[in-house]
Amino acid sequence: MKTIDELLADGVSGKRVFVRADLNVPLADGTITDDGRIRAVLPTVKALADAGAKVVVASHLGRPKGAPDPAFSLLPAAERLGELLGAPVAFAEDTVGPAAHGAVDGLQPGQVAVIENLRFNPGETSKDDTERGEFADRLAALADVYVGDGFGAVHRKHASVFDLPARLPHYAGYLIATEVGVLKQLTDDVKRPYAVVLGGAKVSDKLGVIDHLLEKADRILIGGGMAYTFLKAQGHEVGISLLQEDQIPAVKEYMKRAEERGVEFVLPVDVLVSPDFPDLKTKAPANPTTVAATAIPANQEGLDIGPQTRTLYASKLADAATVFWNGPMGVFEHPDYAEGTKAVAQALVDSDGFTVVGGGDSAAAVRTLGFDEKAFGHISTGGGASLEYLEGKTLPGLAALED
Repeated sequence: MKTIDELLADGVSGKRVFVRADLNVPLADGTITDDGRIRAVLPTVKALADAGAKVVVASHLGRPKGAPDPAFSLLPAAERLGELLGAPVAFAEDTVGPAAHGAVDGLQPGQVAVIENLRFNPGETSKDDTERGEFADRLAALADVYVGDGFGAVHRKHASVFDLPARLPHYAGYLIATEVGVLKQLTDDVKRPYAVVLGGAKVSDKLGVIDHLLEKADRILIGGGMAYTFLKAQGHEVGISLLQEDQIPAVKEYMKRAEERGVEFVLPVDVLVSPDFPDLKTKAPANPTTVAATAIPANQEGLDIGPQTRTLYASKLADAATVFWNGPMGVFEHPDYAEGTKAVAQALVDSDGFTVVGGGDSAAAVRTLGFDEKAFGHISTGGGASLEYLEGKTLPGLAALED
């Protein structure tokens, strides 16, 4: 795929450049709680603006139902982008209507505009090729060139991600180029030992990547809510912990395959439990109990890995030359259940290997728990996209950028 450096070398002064970013930031009462995705697209936007382009930034935010919804407006993201750029950013209150055309027409070389949430138009996410194509045609009227830099959305076959690049000269922005380069280091010519840490709530979300990584990884460490399905598959009581019973046959098969292939499969040896899920708003003391992972009481719920497991996992990561981590080890949003996730993050920080935090809740946890982002080899902006790439799937947004 062509990169933004090639576009800049050809000259962009005065050209309208459509940047498909990922500004899907978390909001609380209209306030951005984590601007990591906005900062991630800054190098691309700034390089284009400095070269004299008229930059049109577009993104989705949340899951509005194909119609305007103030709760999902990109206005806060546009304002934050302007603060980070140190320059005014125009904001259009629609996607392809009069406001969008007015904002773009009003741009001078070197200026930036953000158009409203793309998902306010049903054509963005439509499964009908014609409807999606019609929306892409209208977006194409706003620009001369397309730059894809929303890595967190490249696994979606959406109008602005998949259909629009076919209608304009297209290039990969700095973020996408970096993300793809990192993921290749996790799939091609991997430095070993290669350790993978998988957590999060649902084992079903991770089965595809486990399947693929059984062919590549040396060790797979399991935590988070998904761990209890693995423990149940081994015949252990998991109490009222999160459990996907329908996934137990698949989990048993993967553990058997891991043993046959010599892949070390590591499960928690102790967990923090409580009869009640913690209050995440007030963060009132939860007073958890630590029990063996094989002896969870019937009326208790596992909510984090225990101290022995933290030590065990740190030892399994200590000599790894490559580490990929996706998914927290527990309910990290509550301080009483954050230590497991914190221990894994610290193990990556202490590692001399190439460490990748696979986006999503893992990236949020790293920031929430106060870690320096520069202490990791790479923090991805796209959890779902990273996982699908590691599953070996073709990502529509990346395929669209290929010539």
